[in-house]
Amino acid sequence: MRLKIAVLAGDGIGPEVTHQATNILRAVAELGGHEFTFVEGLIGGTAITKTGSPLPTATLDAALECDAVLLGAVGDNKFNALPPDKRPEAGLLQIRQALGGFANLRPSIAYTALSESSPLRPEVTKDVDILFVRELLGGLYFGAPRWWDRESNEAINTMRYTRDEIVRVARVAFELASNRRQKVTSVDKANVLEVSQLWRATVTEVAKDYPSVTLEHQLVDSMAMHIMNIPRNFDVVLTENLFGDILSDEAGVITGSLGMLPSATIGGAVNLYEPVHGSAPDIAGTGKANPLGAILTAAMVLRHSANLEQDAKAVEAAVNKVLNAGYRTADIARGQQPGQTPVSTQEMGKLVHQALAESIDRRQAMHAV
Repeated sequence: MRLKIAVLAGDGIGPEVTHQATNILRAVAELGGHEFTFVEGLIGGTAITKTGSPLPTATLDAALECDAVLLGAVGDNKFNALPPDKRPEAGLLQIRQALGGFANLRPSIAYTALSESSPLRPEVTKDVDILFVRELLGGLYFGAPRWWDRESNEAINTMRYTRDEIVRVARVAFELASNRRQKVTSVDKANVLEVSQLWRATVTEVAKDYPSVTLEHQLVDSMAMHIMNIPRNFDVVLTENLFGDILSDEAGVITGSLGMLPSATIGGAVNLYEPVHGSAPDIAGTGKANPLGAILTAAMVLRHSANLEQDAKAVEAAVNKVLNAGYRTADIARGQQPGQTPVSTQEMGKLVHQALAESIDRRQAMHAV
């Protein structure tokens, strides 16, 4: 398998966690006999400092020539005085739009070893495995008109969707649910918003093509509560852009930390992969960042851009093994509990690398018998 990956490490802790993720991808390539090529590029605040743009043309051109884009994180408070279209986050929105990916996949999994890291009771989070499918190119983030008139103290954003935009992301959700537990929960605010009424009607129509998948509808406000008290009830959760952004971040409580959450954006010319967490500039360079979200994002690269399902599962199993052994970065540590070993960003990456190598070696040995 050959794969060309654009690596856009970005700002803050982005370079640290991305380095650990690419180390894992290199290990998979070496152990599995694959050829992965990595092309580095600038994005976000780092790109503004060096080029004046949050998404330089050279970065976008290189990304469009790759098979996948692996992003670290963007954002830094020192750029907050810039206009919204000049800030680091603008580069992220621009590359998402340019690559064309419309379905953002965000898993939220309750790891047994991290049950004490969640503020929710272990009996609530036990066996939770939710996959959020968030529409990424429409809604309030991209709808027009949008403006802020500072003289009149008035601002406007527009929530807008077309039927075709809803159909294509709904199909992604139903296809994924078909290979999971065969349930889709569609989230909207159809009791108030006309856009949500179109959303609900369209998703209901798409569901007819997937008779084996159960469809239910939830209002976004009640869904926010249900994720906290009955998360095991959900399999694939389908949302529009803003609702998905908020709910998938809320679901980080289930896992215990945003640092554990990966994501993939699919459906466009090139898939884009990024951990859910932000750039956390306050801990950049301290070794406190959790690289597991980025490493699990690397597993999604293997699954969705390389079709290497076994290797993706091996990476995820390696993460689980390291967590079960008690190793913790600062965000998932619980004081000085017995059986836990605090580790740095780099140390956590090395532990996952070691567990992965052992897993792949065993698999190869079994195939050789």
